Amino acid sequence: MRTKLLVTLFVALWAFSASAESLQQLVEQVVKKNAALARTQKKVEKVSEETGDLVTKYRMVTDQLDSLEAYLRQVEKLVDAQRKEMAHLQEQIDNAAMVGREMFPLIQGMIDALEAFINLDVPFLPEERHKRVQELRELMTRADVADSEKYRRLLEAFQIEVNYGHTIEDYDGTIELEGKTISVSFLRVGRVALLYITPDEKHLGFWNQAQRKWEPLPPEYRDSIKKGLRMARKQTTYDLLRIPVPAPTEAEVKK
Repeated sequence: MRTKLLVTLFVALWAFSASAESLQQLVEQVVKKNAALARTQKKVEKVSEETGDLVTKYRMVTDQLDSLEAYLRQVEKLVDAQRKEMAHLQEQIDNAAMVGREMFPLIQGMIDALEAFINLDVPFLPEERHKRVQELRELMTRADVADSEKYRRLLEAFQIEVNYGHTIEDYDGTIELEGKTISVSFLRVGRVALLYITPDEKHLGFWNQAQRKWEPLPPEYRDSIKKGLRMARKQTTYDLLRIPVPAPTEAEVKK
């Protein structure tokens, strides 16, 4: 009986020992599964965070693309407007080149007319005036000067000639008298009169435009010439002058 009880107790202990070992294994498996689930959860959370970041970045990139597309559309409009402006400018350049070709003979003719006028005019400041014409001719041959500047310089030369008609001026120069070259002071009164007087005041005269030559003046004109010189030098106020002027002539009427 005692032997049977011991056997039963041994079997029971063995069974309990086996059950405890199985339970331990089950617990260990549960712990492992929980640890694996925790790791999986962390991975899921990490992937979720990364996915959220990617979605945010995607939205940012999408917004940037929308902005770039709007900017590109605006740039295309600007480029199109610039193309039209370039075409307009090219048309203006072509027209300007054509006008320049047409203006060149006109400008040359105006320079020729200016030179002819100076040759026929009262011979005051001859070197200065002819030098101005020569500079204009040289200017016309320069490719680095715009047509507009050439035309401006030509008009400027004409304006200078116009101004001579209503100004009074004195300058020093020389003339031929009795086969000799002598120094004189010239007095120009507009284009009405061109007079001279020598430094010793012994010789005085005027330019006879009708005869195109110098003619002497009597001594009674000496004070008027000297007064005119002082007026031209702004040493005295303007006043009436007694000077020889050509008699008016009737203009010829072409029938």
